[in-house]
Amino acid sequence: MKFFLYLVTATMLIGLAFWAYHENYKTQQAIEETEQLQREIGAARERLSVLRAEWAYLNRPDRLRDLAELNFTRLGLLPLRPDHFGRVDQVAFPTQVFDTDLPITTPVDVSSQGAEE
Repeated sequence: MKFFLYLVTATMLIGLAFWAYHENYKTQQAIEETEQLQREIGAARERLSVLRAEWAYLNRPDRLRDLAELNFTRLGLLPLRPDHFGRVDQVAFPTQVFDTDLPITTPVDVSSQGAEE
């Protein structure tokens, strides 16, 4: 009986060591993948900051003005001035047409204050 107990204990110990060995390597692999993802995120953020800097450089007002002047014959772009905008009273708002004389044929009670019990 002692031998059987020792055999079961040794088998369980070997099984647990095998499980711990595999879990250790799975953990190390997960850590490596996480570090790789962190490096990729850092590289993407660096690329994004470079792209934002390039966008800001390309959209400088003096550069856009020069491009508009170079392509005036094709595009017909003019610089914006305050007199290009209208006043609020010059805006034609759509007229609202509501017929308030429509009869209410099926009224609906939406509050419990007027409801009878």
